[in-house]
Amino acid sequence: MSDLATIRAKLFERIRRASPVSPVALLAVSKTRTAAEVRALAVLGQRAFGENYVQEAVAKKAELGETALEWHLIGHLQSNKAREAAKTFDWVQSVDRIKLVAELARHRPANLAPLNVLVQVNIDDEASKHGCRPDDAFALADAIAAEPRLALRGLMAIPAPDPDMQRRRAAFRTLKHLFDALAARHPGIDTLSMGMSEDFELAIAVGATMVRIGTALFGARRSSRDMP
Repeated sequence: MSDLATIRAKLFERIRRASPVSPVALLAVSKTRTAAEVRALAVLGQRAFGENYVQEAVAKKAELGETALEWHLIGHLQSNKAREAAKTFDWVQSVDRIKLVAELARHRPANLAPLNVLVQVNIDDEASKHGCRPDDAFALADAIAAEPRLALRGLMAIPAPDPDMQRRRAAFRTLKHLFDALAARHPGIDTLSMGMSEDFELAIAVGATMVRIGTALFGARRSSRDMP
């Protein structure tokens, strides 16, 4: 077994131990990684990959050709990139304002399935982080659900990197409560994207259904640019 296969297998085992009953999806955070690295993981069966920048994802998709991979935008989406994002990604996890909703819906190609969308919540009210206020998540979700070319799937957040794991747990719990309240309003939602390399087991214990793993899967970061 290759080193990458061993790492991935161990990650899946940790995910299974953290959630022995409900399956949890692994999103491989491939931002700054090469197309060759993505291909190596795809050969092992990994299908979902997360990118921060639209143009980086466009370039990787072009290099990889037509493959059955699932691409998630997890970075901040500028309004002027919404058209390209709507054509490039299968999921956009970082919708945090109403303006993006209409733009993504308008530009989603008719030959593609509706774009899967998560509302990004700034759960710790950090000035340096993107995401809507928790109180604004419901109106934003309503707007997404009203668009036929979009599919509301749930919530995403990047809690503050607090060294105190109990405070991180509290942030995860706050997002889980918000998710449960939103599910009562939109019963079809099924995705709570939270937890990264150093805290994904904690997030799973609280109720995450998808974790975003970069460093623990690919190794040390190659850049300091806002990486999970």
